[in-house]
Amino acid sequence: MTPLKYFTPNEVSVHNSADDLWVSFLGKVCDLTPLVKEYRGDILLMPIIECAGKDISHWFDPKTKDVLTHVDPVTSCVKYFTPRGRFVHVPPPCPRSDWDNDFGRPWWRDSRYEVGQLTAKTRWVRVINTLTSQEQLLEVCSEETVDEVEQRYVRYNAHASGYTWKYGGARLTMGLTLAENGMPDEDGELDLCRLDRDLYTPALCLHFNDDLTEL
Repeated sequence: MTPLKYFTPNEVSVHNSADDLWVSFLGKVCDLTPLVKEYRGDILLMPIIECAGKDISHWFDPKTKDVLTHVDPVTSCVKYFTPRGRFVHVPPPCPRSDWDNDFGRPWWRDSRYEVGQLTAKTRWVRVINTLTSQEQLLEVCSEETVDEVEQRYVRYNAHASGYTWKYGGARLTMGLTLAENGMPDEDGELDLCRLDRDLYTPALCLHFNDDLTEL
C-alpha cells in the first residue's frame, strides 16, 4: 500500500503510548516515537507523553511555527510559554550548566519526524460492492483523491483496483477528490437542517471489471 499523505484525527489518536507516539500540530502529523526512545527517562518527556495521539497546535504560534512565548512579569524577559511544563528541546528559563543545546533542530522543526498532514475536514462515505452487495463505511480526508480513498478501502477488498468506481451512475476520475468529482460535502447543510448525517451518507458504487489483468 502507498503511505497515506493525510490522516484523520482518529488515525492519529490510536498512536497514544510512549512506544508508539504520534501528535499533530499546525496541520502536520509527527511520529515522535524515536524522540521518546532517545530521551527515555527524561522528565521533559512528560508533557509530550501526556498528549500522545492528540493535537497540540495550541503549544505553537501559527505565524512563527515556534513554541509560544510570553513576557515574564518578574524579569520582563521573553520566555517560552509552556503551561503543561517545559518539554524536550525547550531551554530552561534561566542559564544552567546542565543544558545542552547541541541537538540541532528542535523536534517541532525537524522534518524527520513528519509522517504526513492532518486533514482539515473528514467525511464519511459508504463504499458498496455491487457484485457482492457488501457495504463498508469509511472515514476519509476531504483532500484525498479517489485513488487514495481506494487505498483505504483495499484492506477490505484486496482487488479494489479491479472495479470501476462510480457516484450517481457517473464514473469517477481516480486522480480527483470526491468534491472535484461532483460529490459535495453536505455536512454543513445537514447540520443547518438538523438532519442526521448518518442517514445521508453518500455512496460510492463499485462495479466489477470482468478483466483478470486488473486484479
